[in-house]
Order: sequence, then structure tokens, then C-alpha cells
Amino acid sequence: MIRVVIVEDHAIVRAGIRALLAEEPDLSILAEFPDGSSALQQLPSLSPDLLLVDLTLPSMDGVEVLRRVRSVSPRTRSIVLSMHASPEFVRPALQAGASGYVVKGAGLDALVDALRTVAAGGTFLDESLEPSALDLRSSTDDLERLTPREREILRLVAQGNTNRQIGELLGLSPKTVDAHRTNLMRKLDLHDAQALTRFAVRRGLA
Repeated sequence: MIRVVIVEDHAIVRAGIRALLAEEPDLSILAEFPDGSSALQQLPSLSPDLLLVDLTLPSMDGVEVLRRVRSVSPRTRSIVLSMHASPEFVRPALQAGASGYVVKGAGLDALVDALRTVAAGGTFLDESLEPSALDLRSSTDDLERLTPREREILRLVAQGNTNRQIGELLGLSPKTVDAHRTNLMRKLDLHDAQALTRFAVRRGLA
């Protein structure tokens, strides 16, 4: 039996995954968590075979969760399940230790295949991923130094959303959005929304 822990902040998505995987006789959902911090606290006692994790999570992004998994649960291997397929999301996840990457919408067969492949010691990469996303030799540029949450907020800022609107879309307080926004501006050495928008347009994010 392959024992799986799910880390996904949207309850309806967690419920959907649980219902789909319940049909598979060799897969068992040990636990599910809405954020990475809670999951990391429980992983040592759960010691699952696999951690299925989203990249955009509250309080701690998925890449940071991936970095910490092996230290708290050495036998656990990780698979990303994300809506993002572009290099700026995929490459940091793989560099942080993910053994699999599945794009949401790929279908149940792909997810089940990923779980079984990674549990058996292999690597699974969604066929829709861009080749450049898989080249871990590529140098880290400014965009890749942002966390998945910061990249998501950058996209929304470039689309003209206010902090309050972004908070409503992501389930965050305006104060938390402002903190993320300040961090990404510092990392990119940009100083206002117009500069962020120009950067996002140049990088194909808006």
C-alpha cells in the first residue's frame, strides 16, 4: 500500500483528490493539510511514502516545504500537483527535491501514474512541461528567486489588482499581500507597481 499525505489549501481540491484516489486499491490517504507548516509538523509521526503538495500555499510556499521534507521525514518522496507549468515554477520545485511534477488538469491517470512511479523510486514529469523547465543547469535569474506565492502576486499586480483584490483572490489579508509585494520588489530591485507591471510583461507573465 502506497501511503500519501496531501498538502493543498483548497478544501474542494483536497476532497476531489481524496475521492479520486479512493478508487485505487494500492493508494491510501493518510492525512491532508491546508498548509505546509502543519504538514511538516506531522510528517515525522506519519512517515508517508509520498507527499503530494501544491506550490502556492499560505504561510509557507510549496518550494520551501519541498526543501524541508527530507530533514523531517527522510523516507518520504515528494510530488508537486500545480496549475503552473512554466519554468519559473517547475525548475525551483525540482531543484528543491520534487521527484514528480503533475499539472492540474492532466487527468486522474497521470496523477495515479505519478504516484506509483515515484513510490517505486522513479521520476515522473508531466508531458506538458516545457523542455526549458527541466534543464536544471540553467542559471537562476531574478524571477526564479521569487517564491511561487510572490510570482502569483506579481502576476495579479501586473493585471491591475489592488492588495485587497489580490487578498480576496488568494484568501490572504491585504497586510500579508503587502508583505509579499514588498519582498518581491526588494528581490527584483523595483520600486512601484508600474515597474512591476513592465517587468511582468517583459517576462511574459502578463
